[in-house]
Amino acid sequence: MVYHNSASYLWIKGVNKDKTFKRGAERNIQSVIDVLGDRALDEYSSSDAAMYRDYLLKRGLNTASVKRNFSTTRSIINLTIKEHGLDCRNAFSKVYLPDLDDVKQRKPIPIENIRQIQKDCVSYDDEARWLVSLISDTGMRLSEAAGLHVDDIKLDDEVPHIDLKPHPWRRLKTKGSERQIPLVGASLWAAQRIKSNTNNSPYAFPRYTSGKETNANSASAALNKWLKPKVPDGCVIHSFRHSLREMDE
Repeated sequence: MVYHNSASYLWIKGVNKDKTFKRGAERNIQSVIDVLGDRALDEYSSSDAAMYRDYLLKRGLNTASVKRNFSTTRSIINLTIKEHGLDCRNAFSKVYLPDLDDVKQRKPIPIENIRQIQKDCVSYDDEARWLVSLISDTGMRLSEAAGLHVDDIKLDDEVPHIDLKPHPWRRLKTKGSERQIPLVGASLWAAQRIKSNTNNSPYAFPRYTSGKETNANSASAALNKWLKPKVPDGCVIHSFRHSLREMDE
């Protein structure tokens, strides 16, 4: 059965992977089961896989998400076929996945909104607003900022900066994501507030980070709710990165 095979896949491929990897694999396989049933691998046909593709597109997933879903599903089935020496083909391997150019582009936040948000953060002066301020002037991803260790914040160097590096509780998206980020304006204020309010925690944002994981999803939900009335429609916490890119162009 495909669900049992996904467990084997996670046992073999999931070593040293974070919870996002596991959740993604389990979610995708459960979706296949919900639509097509939990069958033996040789009972799925290419027409079943095509029907599953159509189901995902009708649900509103963009083609990039559908392709990621199929990539995980194909990997699980391919590994199972090889591991067990099965004489069957992978029904999900050659399904046509269209390029519909349907990825929604996140909008940048206008500079006047950013400045007002930064002022509001100073007024609130709490952990959540330090996180918003830190992101607003650095271009860090939410998970990058939320998973900082207090010692990653270097205020005593000639140029105050963030020494962004991976941690056991928060990996970085790519090797190139490791970088040193200067602290200026609102981000420098936030870094100073974090360093002076550690409360004996080694984490910059203990509300969202523990020794096991960084809960970026929880941070995203809370911060987007707070930001929503302060930004144009379509703007979210990640939009700060797009705003900084526009200013650099």
